[in-house]
Amino acid sequence: MTAIYKREMRSYLTSPVGYVFLAVFFAISGYYFFATSLVSNTTDMSYVFSNLFSIVIFLVPMLTMRLFSEERKQKTEQALFTAPVGFPSIVMGKFLASLSMYTLGMGITLAYFLVMCLFQVPDLVVFCGNFLGLFLLGAALCAIGTYISSLTENQVIAAVGSLAIGMLLLFINSFTPVISSTLVMEIMDGLSFYQHYLDFTRGLLNLSDLTFFVSITALFLFLTVRHLERRRVS
Repeated sequence: MTAIYKREMRSYLTSPVGYVFLAVFFAISGYYFFATSLVSNTTDMSYVFSNLFSIVIFLVPMLTMRLFSEERKQKTEQALFTAPVGFPSIVMGKFLASLSMYTLGMGITLAYFLVMCLFQVPDLVVFCGNFLGLFLLGAALCAIGTYISSLTENQVIAAVGSLAIGMLLLFINSFTPVISSTLVMEIMDGLSFYQHYLDFTRGLLNLSDLTFFVSITALFLFLTVRHLERRRVS
């Protein structure tokens, strides 16, 4: 797993993908920090994180679209299948590399927190809740993107597919007003990223929300492993 992780990290840092992701993330987060915190003269960074919640849905596919699709396109997939490493290790190595790049982008919010501390210390509990929520959201999106990337050799299709699923899980509870079935409404609310992210923005650590994001992450990583195993057999 370590070798796969190092190879993927090297790929991010020696190609434009990683730097473009970080540049866009820093630029957008910096804009929202300036517009919602500095201009408004407030230490409440919840608005920064709430805006980033929607933005990362679009940015994470940039990190995950090439993880497995490029292997298939470059005909190096068979090397992975015959490597003396299990599929769980391969998947985890690639997943952790994308999550590391995502966390590196998130790290800019720590700099914003330190800037705010020069004027007045923000609510640490609320900041940590927002940071944890955004991290868990990113982990789930990276897992989804990893799975979609394993399904196709076309990076554009992988990116669009990851974006589509991310947006579906983001906006799924917005359709509940037109649903008459109470059971279906509860299921849609239960699958909503936004619904489970909300408590984190208030600094509340709800075990069900934590379990939801961890479960989504584990589910899609498991599906990726199973798909690769089926491809090797076939």
